[in-house]
Amino acid sequence: MLARLRSAGCKGSLHAQGCTAAQRRAFTGAFVLAGFTENRQEAGGGSNRWRERWYLPSENYTQSGEMPAPTSPSCTTDAISSQTLRQAQVLIGPTRKMPPSASAVDFFQLFVPDNVLKNMVVQTNMYAKKFQERFGSDGAWVEVTLTEMKAFLGYMISTSISHCESVLSIWSGGFYSNRSLALVMSQARFEKILKYFHVVAFRSSQTTHGLYKVQPFLDSLQSSFDSAFRPSQTQVLHEPLIDEDPVFIATCTERELRKRKKRKFSLWVRQCSSTGFIIQIYVHLKEGGGPDGLDALKNKPQLHSMVARSLCRNAAGKNYIIFTGPSITSLTLFEEFEKQGIYCCGLLSARKSDCTGLPLSMLTNPTTPPARGQYQIKMKGNTSLICWYNKGHFRFLTNAYSPVQQGVIIKRKSGEIPCPLAVEAFAAHLSYICRYDDKYSKYFISHKPNKTWQQVFWFAISIAINNAYILYKMSDAYHVKRYSRAQFGERLVRELLGLEDASPTH
Repeated sequence: MLARLRSAGCKGSLHAQGCTAAQRRAFTGAFVLAGFTENRQEAGGGSNRWRERWYLPSENYTQSGEMPAPTSPSCTTDAISSQTLRQAQVLIGPTRKMPPSASAVDFFQLFVPDNVLKNMVVQTNMYAKKFQERFGSDGAWVEVTLTEMKAFLGYMISTSISHCESVLSIWSGGFYSNRSLALVMSQARFEKILKYFHVVAFRSSQTTHGLYKVQPFLDSLQSSFDSAFRPSQTQVLHEPLIDEDPVFIATCTERELRKRKKRKFSLWVRQCSSTGFIIQIYVHLKEGGGPDGLDALKNKPQLHSMVARSLCRNAAGKNYIIFTGPSITSLTLFEEFEKQGIYCCGLLSARKSDCTGLPLSMLTNPTTPPARGQYQIKMKGNTSLICWYNKGHFRFLTNAYSPVQQGVIIKRKSGEIPCPLAVEAFAAHLSYICRYDDKYSKYFISHKPNKTWQQVFWFAISIAINNAYILYKMSDAYHVKRYSRAQFGERLVRELLGLEDASPTH
């Protein structure tokens, strides 16, 4: 369904530092402050019953925002008076000004600083010592240093640029070999560090979480994301594209595909829809007996609601507008978020969504398809349920956009198709996130370890690099040297390996 809506198309393109005209209209149309709530309650909108109205493509609203009179006795609606919609003034972008001479590693170390790397050095050496005490001495092992740990990360990150699944190909004589990188560290030394590499060497007595070996790093990364960037008011909850590299899938055999293990976790993010910066990460283990394990939850909607609450736990009271897919959209969750000062707009699916409390008449398709661009709205309090037709029925649930405001979907061949502003806003923000995923997901680290905590770690490192590149594009350093995402990654690898001088930022 997301793909069908995406095909509807939106006018304009989004850049790292701005929004499309569609997004700006959607942003200013949001009633994230008290005005809409008060007017709805005065008009009797606080009722617990759903109130209905059909809209035709030819219908227009007055400039004052008043809804036209019902055309038949069967169509009842709330009388919504004119209102002043105030846009939340939010400064979007980095919280720290980086100098024009800042290097790729300077931006990367906003999220993975030296103190985090030094902890990896300590934990790796501790694990190697304990491992050898238990299984026998390893005469070839020498304690790893901070310089070697940076080089180790650089080798791993290089697979996101070369799209080669085996990092050992750097030392081979094949297509993916790289002599300049191979001279920094021997293959034997790299394999020793890879064997003992750890973020947390040992489990503490109080630890019960399955990701205890990587959770401190995820917490540190989250703290860095929060302190380094101010997100826009509009954000998206979704699962980023972290599937297998398409080049590998196209070249491997069916037998190799069957042998590959499926991931034992799902990765969810809260992402700024104006820049693509990933604000928060949530990792859910698919197998586990904890309170958030699948066996403790009744169904998938309950799981997805728990994921949404975890991703938005730091968003309360900030008047954010959160866009959600069908698996998260639910009346109960939206009402809960509204009490916390979080407003939502989500695509609804009778099959995938939790439809508890929604009128059944809005979830079934009529026998006769309505005209293209026609939509039906039912309102309950500040929440609107929209059924919009455009070569198929699309349903939306929102408490972030007024139902009296109209938008438009622009298609190349069909021209303008009228729709509620909530539909236009959802399509505009979703299309940017889809383009972001298409562009940046191919730069995820290609190394595929067997251990779940290591898979999560390398995905988190990949997200940190993408966020670092977004900050780089919003800084003065980008105007000095305009690196593409691939060039930024190559530069970062060489600086971590000590092949390029990284200019100090202090």
